[in-house]
Amino acid sequence: MRGWRSLSPDWRGALARLGVAWLALLVCFMGDWRSMARQWWDISTYNHVLLVPAILAWLVWQRWPQLKCLKPVAWWPGLVLLFLSAFVWLLGAISGLDLARQAGVVAMLGACVTLVLGVRVSTALAFPLCYLIFLVPVGEELVNVLQTITAKITIALTHLSGVPAEIDGVFIDTPAGLFEVAEACSGVKFLIAMIAFGALAANACFLSWRRRAAMMLACVVVPILANGIRAWGTIYAAQIFGVEAAAGFDHIVYGWFFFAIVLALVIGCAWRFFDRPLHVPVVDLGVIQHAPWLSRLERLRMPGNLALSGFFALLVAMRCWALAADTLVAPMPDHISLPAVQRWERVDYTPIIWWEPRAQGASHRLLGRYSDGGGRQVDVFVALYASQGEGREAGGFGQGALVPASAWAWQSTASGFEGGKGDRMLGNGRVERVAVTWYRQGGFLSGSNTGLKLKVIADRLMFRAKPTTMLILSAEDFPRGTAEQAIHAFRASTGSLADWMDGIAQVK
Repeated sequence: MRGWRSLSPDWRGALARLGVAWLALLVCFMGDWRSMARQWWDISTYNHVLLVPAILAWLVWQRWPQLKCLKPVAWWPGLVLLFLSAFVWLLGAISGLDLARQAGVVAMLGACVTLVLGVRVSTALAFPLCYLIFLVPVGEELVNVLQTITAKITIALTHLSGVPAEIDGVFIDTPAGLFEVAEACSGVKFLIAMIAFGALAANACFLSWRRRAAMMLACVVVPILANGIRAWGTIYAAQIFGVEAAAGFDHIVYGWFFFAIVLALVIGCAWRFFDRPLHVPVVDLGVIQHAPWLSRLERLRMPGNLALSGFFALLVAMRCWALAADTLVAPMPDHISLPAVQRWERVDYTPIIWWEPRAQGASHRLLGRYSDGGGRQVDVFVALYASQGEGREAGGFGQGALVPASAWAWQSTASGFEGGKGDRMLGNGRVERVAVTWYRQGGFLSGSNTGLKLKVIADRLMFRAKPTTMLILSAEDFPRGTAEQAIHAFRASTGSLADWMDGIAQVK
């Protein structure tokens, strides 16, 4: 309380308004904050984010002696930043893209600081405001890429160490057994944590931009290489001590203990290059107080209460827009069925290993098998959605051909399917399958989940209700290479894929 009373009236009023704005963001977007908190706590990839709020508080505390010397002034261009942040949230809300929703909510926190406290204070808080981005749980999208990179590093080191091995996607076959660079072994959680650490260290320990860039580069390259070495070490140990002993060693090493070693390695190498003097203020108060360009920008001030009113008006407008767009539902047929295909006939669906794509929230789902009578068989999965949104995303995480925690593991990409997204999978380490996915909405036809999201956003912003169709063509790949041939042959028999999908969905 004594500290509060020691503040100037300008600071007390500004901090009170900022507190009201942040409380409104917390209450109004409670679902998004709850979702982020659940990811921070439950998903190991994002456990490090639990430290970010404390880091942000420390960064502000570092700058507080200089901040108190500045006068907070509400700044109307902050409303523009707030609008852009809220619009990002809106795009995520109407498309079902959680990443955009969460990024928008976090960005609104920073925009409120600029709106309520002004351009000079925001300049002094530039790094903490940018560091807010690490609150957003992002990075799972890199898993498949990192799996592939880790597998390539591992096979190269395995060959260099004299162990005979063959690689097939993310699977490595050695004399000791078959090893998979699984999603949990991709190294994504250490990479994301190292990037967050690198950004903090680059700001706190360096003044030279070249050294800062080198620090960030090291925090990207070193964890990727280290993860490849760890995977190789597990395979090499298995050749000597057996798979079970190597797996036990891997489970001990592969945790935050491994992260600590990598972190210590990076800090140890970077220590001698630290160039920020001790006991020197983090913020150059003189530059901020006397910068002509900041003086010009500060003229765009506005009354604090008016800024808060504008904040609430924007919040209400965006929530109403999202609510109106979320009520859009395309008409659905009562029943859909798989059509007859020339030179192909329907047969019983009897896969070697059960495979069934996931389509949560779809109004209709179909799964069947076609055979051409010559030994080629293709499995067809169709899902029809009345709308896209939370809990009904055709391209959402865990949706589509590869279902998490199932018998199937991602192996590699499969290309050459006319805009479709191809994936090669391995079931229980013995059965290969190729699956190709297409999305259809209005005139859009592609295997790109990003493209589908953009199409959904465009339709929702214009309040157009369009159904979404997801088509997956798949075939077991035995002998190797026959799956692609079967899918191509089936595609040729369907004619125009757009018309074929529209016929199933009964879109006029």
